[in-house]
Amino acid sequence: MSQNITAIIPVRAGSKRLPNKNILPFGTSTLLEHKIKQLKALQDSGLIQRIVVSSDSKKMLAMAQALGVDIHIRDIEFADEVSKSFSEVVVNVLEAMGTTKHIMWSPCVCPLCGIDSFTKAIEEYMHKVVEIQDYDSVISVVKFQQYLWDSKKPINYILGKGHVPSQKLPHYQVVVNGFYLAPREKMLQWEYLCGTNPYRLELSQIEGIDIDTEFDYMCAQMGYKLLCGGGGIALRAKNIAYFVSSQNSLELA
Repeated sequence: MSQNITAIIPVRAGSKRLPNKNILPFGTSTLLEHKIKQLKALQDSGLIQRIVVSSDSKKMLAMAQALGVDIHIRDIEFADEVSKSFSEVVVNVLEAMGTTKHIMWSPCVCPLCGIDSFTKAIEEYMHKVVEIQDYDSVISVVKFQQYLWDSKKPINYILGKGHVPSQKLPHYQVVVNGFYLAPREKMLQWEYLCGTNPYRLELSQIEGIDIDTEFDYMCAQMGYKLLCGGGGIALRAKNIAYFVSSQNSLELA
């Protein structure tokens, strides 16, 4: 029996830094179609109940309908990144989702976030958020350990004799657009995708590639080829899953 979870794929026509980002070629289709197919695998497994593509683009909505998922037609004012705030966009989309209890907001810009990670996210959500209520939401993150400076000085390490290897730097996390899970009513209350106490599910560096620039897109394409065994490199794979060592290098089969 499917969980009462609606997966929302938000896409719009006016991407600025990377034009037509959501429908760029990826794998055997486009980023949007790739994400729909991923989520349909979750739906077939009974992990989610409904998939909705929310967009102002007729072309993207037609792609969604061709793959048999629901659509939400978004007015241009909720898609131009100028007329309405992000919070207003979130509320507008969520109010159109009917009586669904739980939302998984799933942008298509993290195409290498695999089925295993989606499954784990849903399992952790149902246990940690819904059942025992230790957290208020689930979000996807990537480990970050780099040498950081503000405008004048280092902020997470000491110059000179106090220098340490990157492995000993503070463990930060970067939020990536793999998934955000929370009760629909809570998202409406927050006017946002997560609360102040989210469970942070850590993805590998390659799985967490989040496409915002042309370079990100190139990295995701190369990652896809590697994961599918392209270039003569064989990787252990299950549901297009992969493993990254603590040194951020791919672990070969």
